[in-house]
Amino acid sequence: MCAPMQIADQRPSTVFLSEELSYGKIQLFQTVNKAEFWDLIMIVCKFGGTSVQDADAMMRLAKIIGAQRDAQPVVVSSAMGKTTNKLLELARTASEGRQQEALDLLASLQDNHLKEARKLGIAVSEDWVAEKIDTYFKEMLDLVHGLSALGELTPRVTDAMASYGERLSTAILTQVLENQGIPSQLMDARQCVITDDNFVNANPLADETEAAIVKHLRPVLEEGKVPVFQGFIGSNREGITTTIGRGGSDHSASLVGAALEADEIQIWTDVDGIMTTDPRMVPEAHRVKEISFNEAAELAYFGARVLHPATILPAVRKKIPVRVLNSSKPDQEGTIITNETQPCGNPVKAIAYKKGVTIVNIASTRMLMAHGFLRKIFEIFDHYKVSVDVVATSEVSVSLSVDETSALGDIVTNLKKIGEVKVEGSQAIVCCVGDNLRNIAGVPHIVFSALQNIDIHMISQGASSINMTFVISEDHLPEAVRELHASLFRKVDPRIFE
Repeated sequence: MCAPMQIADQRPSTVFLSEELSYGKIQLFQTVNKAEFWDLIMIVCKFGGTSVQDADAMMRLAKIIGAQRDAQPVVVSSAMGKTTNKLLELARTASEGRQQEALDLLASLQDNHLKEARKLGIAVSEDWVAEKIDTYFKEMLDLVHGLSALGELTPRVTDAMASYGERLSTAILTQVLENQGIPSQLMDARQCVITDDNFVNANPLADETEAAIVKHLRPVLEEGKVPVFQGFIGSNREGITTTIGRGGSDHSASLVGAALEADEIQIWTDVDGIMTTDPRMVPEAHRVKEISFNEAAELAYFGARVLHPATILPAVRKKIPVRVLNSSKPDQEGTIITNETQPCGNPVKAIAYKKGVTIVNIASTRMLMAHGFLRKIFEIFDHYKVSVDVVATSEVSVSLSVDETSALGDIVTNLKKIGEVKVEGSQAIVCCVGDNLRNIAGVPHIVFSALQNIDIHMISQGASSINMTFVISEDHLPEAVRELHASLFRKVDPRIFE
């Protein structure tokens, strides 16, 4: 827990107040000692691209923060919806020599940001936000000219261009909050999230990042201001801009929450919480009220779009609950992710899936009674930095699934030196997740009865007590998910699902 802030001394220590901080059904605390209040309550609120996509969304954000003002919120924001994709397209277009097309894209982005800012009464004159926007777009213009001249888009330049989405959105947001009477301060995440040199998918350096976050954000919180912090971006030790991968804003929020030992990390998005499966595929999917870190991490890894898998890790270490909420429906409870697993009448909490999977089958009689064979296989995948999802073995063969295929040709060439190789594309992973799933009798029967008309190419359960995973043809994915959901969620435990 954070050390007591200086302003705590100004509060009487003998007065007990009954306080309820709520926005809709969100209740963060009730009865507290006023002297201890500033030490006990601090939240991190991360807003995704749809939550800051336009002026209306930003005003909803301001109301959400205003309603939780006393809980010392830190705002972590993504870029305005689709901005990052447009910036990456802009960089590619410029590097391919289509300079005028790139300039048109840049002008369109600038017009959109200025239009939404002016709807909010911002950037209508020579204020600091207008100057920031002008500066950022001049810098991007220089990048466009440089890319057009060089004809090469490096990972380092890609990160430089991609970073402007978050830098623009947070500049506008800071002034929106100020205009709503919420003292705020724009932070530069590049001073706080210190990463390695793996541009485009950089890894934050835990100790250095934690120290930098505390150094830069704690004084702002002690002044009673709301820090407004960019997600997704950081810098290496030399101060060169990096990004921490798509979906990295969730990771940024988790890093901030862990460093400041927050009481809660809120992920504000465009869905009502974690669902029992993708509601686009199964409209009758239920909201999961509460789920464990391990279950949520498993779902995230196997394709659930609500969370980035790395979001969970810093929060798990500090046992900080993560709440997933809908910024368009702030009165909804969302989903709370905690360190403890609550009893549930259903064996499965949710069904996740991942498309675009490829199965690689390696067969060799040299596997018989041999040691070191699996090591050789995985060393090849490790050499090309390709992660393996699902593995199944027999006496003379190994099957595994991957979703990164850019180096698959080279991998197959090397694998053929040790055995026969067969590749099957257009596959999908389906993952049923629930606590202690392996030890609940009857679950395999329910699952395979639901899938009796669908060919299953790979199965994995023994490696984990909380998931049952299998690989099927992508063509059968919608049918499989619908049949599984109908079988596993005929009745739902009202304590866990809604």
